[in-house]
Amino acid sequence: MNLLDRRRTVAPPGYNRWLVPPAALAVHLSIGQIYAFSVLKEALIDRFDASHTQIAIIFSIAIVMLGLSAAFGGKWMERNGPRKAMALSATFWVSGFLIGSLGIQLGQLWIVYLGYGFIGGIGLGIGYISPVSTLIKWFPDRPGLATGLAIMGFGGGAMVAGPLTNALLGAYADTPAEALVPTMLTLAAIYAVLMTAGTAVIRVPAPGWKPEGWVPSPKKNAMQTHADVRVARAVRTPQFYLLWIVLFTNVTAGIGILEQASPMIQDFFSSVTPATAAGFVGLLSLANMAGRFVWSSTSDVVGRKRIYVMYLGVGAVLYGLLASVAGSAVGLFVVVAVLIVSFYGGGFATVPAYLKDLFGSLEVGAIHGRLLTAWSAAGIAGPLIVNGFADARAAQGIEGAALYTPSLITMTAVLVVGFTANLLIRPVDERHHEPVTAPAAASSIPTSSGEPALAGATKES
Repeated sequence: MNLLDRRRTVAPPGYNRWLVPPAALAVHLSIGQIYAFSVLKEALIDRFDASHTQIAIIFSIAIVMLGLSAAFGGKWMERNGPRKAMALSATFWVSGFLIGSLGIQLGQLWIVYLGYGFIGGIGLGIGYISPVSTLIKWFPDRPGLATGLAIMGFGGGAMVAGPLTNALLGAYADTPAEALVPTMLTLAAIYAVLMTAGTAVIRVPAPGWKPEGWVPSPKKNAMQTHADVRVARAVRTPQFYLLWIVLFTNVTAGIGILEQASPMIQDFFSSVTPATAAGFVGLLSLANMAGRFVWSSTSDVVGRKRIYVMYLGVGAVLYGLLASVAGSAVGLFVVVAVLIVSFYGGGFATVPAYLKDLFGSLEVGAIHGRLLTAWSAAGIAGPLIVNGFADARAAQGIEGAALYTPSLITMTAVLVVGFTANLLIRPVDERHHEPVTAPAAASSIPTSSGEPALAGATKES
């Protein structure tokens, strides 16, 4: 376990910081498999002779546990470092597959809930937040780019896991239901290797380290701080709760499209075949991934508050278009949906840098973890809004695009709420800032020169 200790992960002199994003990407690509859960869904329904709702509960448990484990594990991760957190994530995530496959073999659905849902969900949350604060410390010059590089892996994980899972289900047995156990064991082995590799490579910068030739520039805008706020104080500020609303509304709107993408486009356009709808789902996954990199990188130039004005303001307009005219042409519908989902992905990748601007980098991982409870709430609210209205209108005999009109209008209103909350965000009051203390006794944490760091500098590690 000493190999996982934070002090054993301090980078030596000359360490290439560009090795850190691939290490983070290895973890996020692995846990991003959760977005490909629908590929397993029909096989699970056949295996357990269960309803869609009974199997969907597995996904819901995993997403709820993602938010909760991120909230409660963020402070632990900051204290113990990213390597130990990534190792813990790999243990839980891989164990989730192993226990889930045991439940499938025994025909016990509750064991699948416990394994892939509950235990795997803990691995999701710890793995999601584990590299974020480390990346921000390695890239103080480009925090939006750095977090976008890693977090895009979570959005793109389904692009790898979907075809891979489908191929395994077709290769191991005559039917997908019979192939579930070997498929999940194979995925467990692949993710164990990939996440272990990321864990081995990850490093934290030495105390006081900064990019060569880089000098901290004056604040680009009033939203950026050079001070630090600890998580215990951050959660008492109005800025934290306003940003919680911002993330909740952005995710609610995006996940509403993602969860219902295939049936929605087929209901809008009777000419769209299931195969075409599957291609549309793949395109949305690409938009989700690309948005996490492109928009978060753009936020380094235009600022976080302005980029969320686009996510939420333009997003509200686009949802209005879906409700009014996008049903007139497939091309228009696809373009609007792609933009909405790219904003969904961009919102996820930009929020760590937004938190760094507001609260500093000292405990940004812990603060980010608390904020991700908004994801858990949105993961329930988004699908409920879309499916609830669709089911109610279908019961009235309404068909086609009209099934979704009330839910699309509701999403427009949800985004307006988030837009307003973003406009209300102001710099954090100085009374919440950590005091700046003069260097005192030496710490035992080594610097890039191999000498002990001063205690006053340890907050930069």
